[in-house]
Amino acid sequence: MIEIVETDAGTARITWHRAEDPRLVLALSHGAGGGVEARDLQALARALPAHGVTVALVEQPWRVAGKKVAPAPKALDTGWRGIWPALAGMRLPVISGGRSAGARVACRTAAELGAHAVLALSFPLHPPGRPEKSRAGELLGAGVPTLVVQGGNDPFGKPAEFPEGTYGLVEVPYGDHGFAVPKRAEITQERALEIITEGVVQWTASLG
Repeated sequence: MIEIVETDAGTARITWHRAEDPRLVLALSHGAGGGVEARDLQALARALPAHGVTVALVEQPWRVAGKKVAPAPKALDTGWRGIWPALAGMRLPVISGGRSAGARVACRTAAELGAHAVLALSFPLHPPGRPEKSRAGELLGAGVPTLVVQGGNDPFGKPAEFPEGTYGLVEVPYGDHGFAVPKRAEITQERALEIITEGVVQWTASLG
């Protein structure tokens, strides 16, 4: 089911993947260079409803408008705030999540929106080759239970680069920023996606 939501940043779009007897809602937004067709978002939307988690794939207003480049972080946060009432209307705990830029939005806004937890897929810890420009403060400041799922070869931050904190971290071996794995890798692309979904299923079960 597709729902159109008007926000102060423009028109957003939510594609619902509903669980039969949901206990949680997981809202997932895309990154700055792609949409909700990303392999990890689609894999989670397919897998989680069977485990009692309704998944809402959120397209930010700039993406709905057909623009190629994401706006500034403040505008992304505005769009995310604008879709929150539609998520909270389910009257279930909402996990705020996203990939890359969407993960940063989820971390920045979690406390103010009353998110139950944060799922950060491919969190861009720093720009490629610029580890001194760390965004760790956003991740560590989420203020709610947080799970990071990170590719082992992500140029925006490999798992070993992440600071110590109370969040969980699932590594996808060989995965890049989009969780693509090379054909010569010891795991298949299908297995890489299974590592993501299995890790998130286990984590959501622990949230209660």
